Amino acid sequence: MSRKEQVKKIKNRKKFRLQDKSINRKYVYGPQYCTKKDLQKIGFPGCYPYTRGIYPTMYCQRLWSFRQYAGFGSSQDTNNRFHYLLSEGQTALSVAFDLPTQLGMDSDHSLAEGEVGKVGVAIDTLADMEKVFKSIPLDQVSTSMTINAPAAILLCMYVAVAEKQGVDSAKLKGTVQNDILKEYIARGTYIFPPIPSIRLFTNILQFCEAHLPHYHPISISGYHMRESGATAAQEIAYTFANAKEYLNAGLHDGLEVDQFAPRMSFFFSAHSHVFEEIAKFRAARRIWASIMKNEYKAKNPNSMKLRFHTQTAGSTLSSKEPLNNITRVTLQALTAILGGTQSLHTNGWDEAYTLPNKESAQQALRIQQILAKETGVTETVDPLGGSYYVEALTDQLEEQIYQHLNEIDQIGGAIKATETGFFKHKIQQQAYQDYQKQVSMKQDHEYQAHPVHFELEQGADPQVQKASLLRIKQQRSTDEVRTTLAQLEQVACQPQINLMPYILRAVKAYCTIGEICDVLRKQFGEYKERL
Repeated sequence: MSRKEQVKKIKNRKKFRLQDKSINRKYVYGPQYCTKKDLQKIGFPGCYPYTRGIYPTMYCQRLWSFRQYAGFGSSQDTNNRFHYLLSEGQTALSVAFDLPTQLGMDSDHSLAEGEVGKVGVAIDTLADMEKVFKSIPLDQVSTSMTINAPAAILLCMYVAVAEKQGVDSAKLKGTVQNDILKEYIARGTYIFPPIPSIRLFTNILQFCEAHLPHYHPISISGYHMRESGATAAQEIAYTFANAKEYLNAGLHDGLEVDQFAPRMSFFFSAHSHVFEEIAKFRAARRIWASIMKNEYKAKNPNSMKLRFHTQTAGSTLSSKEPLNNITRVTLQALTAILGGTQSLHTNGWDEAYTLPNKESAQQALRIQQILAKETGVTETVDPLGGSYYVEALTDQLEEQIYQHLNEIDQIGGAIKATETGFFKHKIQQQAYQDYQKQVSMKQDHEYQAHPVHFELEQGADPQVQKASLLRIKQQRSTDEVRTTLAQLEQVACQPQINLMPYILRAVKAYCTIGEICDVLRKQFGEYKERL
């Protein structure tokens, strides 16, 4: 068969089904889809615009961090799980907090009933944080904390624990999520309105600049927007729109962009469409490099490098035939690795039911270890770079991301888009459209026949946690608690003052997270969602 006949045969085939019809895919890709201009955009690993990775050698020299998200029940339960994961080969920690902690409530609060230790560890005072990290050398491990509205309090607790261990805060490594804007958009664990929340962000930024030079003061998250229904292009665009607000806030407070931008990090989702996700990560690196160089006039190459953590997509997991989730998670993890992630969490196969138990947590970690050591994907940098298909997808996604960013700029930026409900409307609209497509195509996990036995992890016993909290209150210095909270209240109404030293004093006095947040609620008010 001649080449002309082959092309004609391909064109006459029935159109194949696409997961995302907004991306125009061809049957065959060749040199015509990779022009000289495209080759210039691809570049080399470790070189601007970083399409092929932010380091010249990537995983050939150093693997990504195996950072499994963990935390449940009591502080002792979580400490046991951390020690277990580290003994099994995990290379970094990632802390999950329960909902009362995320919302700045103590375990004995009436609204905390039924939620203590359920989706993360319960933290009421510094005593709980001390137990979480007992016998874990904080100068030797990197710790990520998924906490937002009360991020300043939990970071102060972490610093105080390190101090008790005799560890200089300058040696601490890790990340505090501290991305409040996405909470208004997609996740919902907000406390204070946007303006005072941004103040807390900049306070943390300045504190890290002065005392924690190796700690990332923010992880700007697209993951939760993607889980809520955003497309790949929307995930990146909305995340970068939020990032620009944080950059503007830092600049407004007098910092130079190259002072703090190198320590801004990101958090993305890895879904199952392998090539689209790889292209998404490559396009994101290129766009971020351009934003920093051209819009913010950054001079330091590290300001232009997109550093990101990835988590496999929880929304894709099925509660029917859940062992199939192992395959989904493995493929999603592979997309993150081929896309050039800096750290990775792989979901447990049982997470459509519950928090991972010990065995499924181990199995999820094994996915990363097998991919790193048994597949050969770490033997060369950006193995899919130059693929006609991948480069074409990267270009298309880049164009779509810029379209979304331009739309947000026209509204007036991410805060305006949040206040007007733009983000929520767009994500909900997309989620509805995708759900309708799944229903009409009957694609919603076709393999759902057989149940599998599993064991649920038990949350903290709320009575034990309450008793522990009461014991701390009885043992601490009442005068010191009263004094530190009064000092915090006095400075909270003065926007020019950094609150971190005052929060740190309150934390060291064993003030509870609820007591500290109540002082801030009194001064800042509480955010009410626009209906």
